[in-house]
Amino acid sequence: MPNFRLSISGMSIGLAVALAIWEVAFFFFGWEGFFSLFVKNRLGFQLAWITTIYLSFQLVSIPFAQRAAKGSFVGVVDGIASLLPLLIIVVVIFGKPHLLNTPERWEAAFLLMLATLTDLFGGYAFTIALSRRMVAVGST
Repeated sequence: MPNFRLSISGMSIGLAVALAIWEVAFFFFGWEGFFSLFVKNRLGFQLAWITTIYLSFQLVSIPFAQRAAKGSFVGVVDGIASLLPLLIIVVVIFGKPHLLNTPERWEAAFLLMLATLTDLFGGYAFTIALSRRMVAVGST
């Protein structure tokens, strides 16, 4: 039996891929999401949860993943995985705008684009800030 160990970076990659899969299902196949099975017209509610969970985990996990993946290929893949959901949104907005046939879908696309841009640039800024050496207060 293989020994699987799930790292913070692995979970981050998985979350980015899961968001990308949800985006494809929503925009290309019209699947409104899990909650649409029970309650109709809850897209705003779903997007609030999706973006909150995605951004919270992606940005809070950076300090933990950086220490564990220092100099590792997984750290590079983790950074690149954040591009996947952004790429799908850019393709939908600029390449296939006919998929955005309602105002709600346009709002969803722009909200998801802002969330993925925040993940990408916020993650980059956090990584740069954490990689710099801290100067001890009171030392000469």
